Amino acid sequence: MLVLTRKPRQQIMIGDDIVINVVEVQGDNVRIAIEAPRSVKIYRGEIYRAIQEENKEAAIAPPAGIDLSSALPPRT
Repeated sequence: MLVLTRKPRQQIMIGDDIVINVVEVQGDNVRIAIEAPRSVKIYRGEIYRAIQEENKEAAIAPPAGIDLSSALPPRT
């Protein structure tokens, strides 16, 4: 993990096409702006973890109330 100290209006560069701008610091809160290509997905940490958990649960079992037996070929 890289830990940096930045002041308002200073930047952090990630690769050639991602820029993190420190917009404002008020007490314990830091406002940042992220410039990145549209193809880069950006999530808050807690949202990303919730998405991952939902994906994991969805992969375990089919949704309730769906009868998958009709998708099977008839027995002969």
